[in-house]
Amino acid sequence: MKKLLLALLLDAAVRADVLLVVTKVDNSLTFIDPVTMKVTGKVPVGEGPHEVAASTDGRIAVVSNYGTGPKPGSSLSIIDVAAKKEKRRLQLPGLLRPHGLFAIGSKIYLTCEGSRAVARYDVASDSVDWIAGIGQETTHMVVVQTGEKKIYTTDISSDTVSSVDLSSAPVKFPLKHIPVGKGPEGIAISPDGKEVWAAQRGDGNIAVIDTATDKVARTIPAGKLPFRLQFTPDNKRVIVTDAVARELLVYDAATKEIVAHIPMEEDPVGLVLSADGKKVFISHTGAAKVAAVDLETMKVLGAATTAEQPDGLAYAVGR
Repeated sequence: MKKLLLALLLDAAVRADVLLVVTKVDNSLTFIDPVTMKVTGKVPVGEGPHEVAASTDGRIAVVSNYGTGPKPGSSLSIIDVAAKKEKRRLQLPGLLRPHGLFAIGSKIYLTCEGSRAVARYDVASDSVDWIAGIGQETTHMVVVQTGEKKIYTTDISSDTVSSVDLSSAPVKFPLKHIPVGKGPEGIAISPDGKEVWAAQRGDGNIAVIDTATDKVARTIPAGKLPFRLQFTPDNKRVIVTDAVARELLVYDAATKEIVAHIPMEEDPVGLVLSADGKKVFISHTGAAKVAAVDLETMKVLGAATTAEQPDGLAYAVGR
């Protein structure tokens, strides 16, 4: 009976949701309880980690080891979430400066800035199973349409969003470069796959792209420096971090109007939503902390202290 109880307790612990955040200064991945906002563990990763993504089942996390200015990174840290352990450090085949990550099922898509490319890591085979060239400068963040129909990347220095059509994969990858405003960085795709929003740090706007035509349907103002953004799971709202104005912008996804400004004490940078969309978690890079915000009350619930320069976040669901 005692053994059964212990097994049940261990299983419950394994299945708990976990908030993950990379911290650049100490090259680590920090584990945070998203309910109590207490740090529960830390794992060393590669040099200069920037982003993290968790597989849909919440069991594996992948960290992009971007490297430093003089030393480009070329690896991914593959993390066992339950064990809080780096399973392996995967060297990428000729790809430099891995950055943006997007998980869909057991596939993790990534950008490689230094190689102007995108690639895909397959959790099941524990390998990179394809690579496609983008040909634009500073291919930074990536999102994937439901069903893995298309990939979209922000290309900061080229002022474009690139669209890669996967319908003919692996034979070919039809590629389009969509002109947008200055310095597109953050990117989000609607749950229904019909829109991509690209936040432009150079001009403070958001380009709304119709995925059916791969053209900009509308440009909307987005504060002083829109940095990261994400749709809520119900497709009703879009949450945007504005690092300069120190606030979160909440948009109505249908009308494209701002419906709320949530003030933050420090600079909000990275963000990720809880699985149910009721909370958003924000990395405050300059303040070495991660905050939780209730999207129903629009209030900050609490914060966890991390090492310096917390950046990319992921939410690993418990199952």
